[in-house]
Amino acid sequence: MEQSKQLLGEETLFGVTQIFKALADPTRVQILNLVQDQEYSVNDIARTLGFNQTTVSHQLRFLKNLRLVKSRREGTTIYYTQDDNHVLELLSQAIRHVEHQ
Repeated sequence: MEQSKQLLGEETLFGVTQIFKALADPTRVQILNLVQDQEYSVNDIARTLGFNQTTVSHQLRFLKNLRLVKSRREGTTIYYTQDDNHVLELLSQAIRHVEHQ
């Protein structure tokens, strides 16, 4: 007989739904896809993706709070890169799934 799964705790359930919330926004998906292989400054992200700097900063703050991106400061410039290979693999699988259809 198959063993039943345990119910998720509130903290785990909240964390999972926050990750999917992050991945449900096109701007955040674009940012995560961009920063998965190298660091970018906020201005570089904005310029590359065609978003304004304020929008990018807001979305990066959201992603950083979820520990999906990390930052480092160099002078007055802050650089961002990915901080969670698990979520990026989930994103990559979703992209491959959509492109395969």
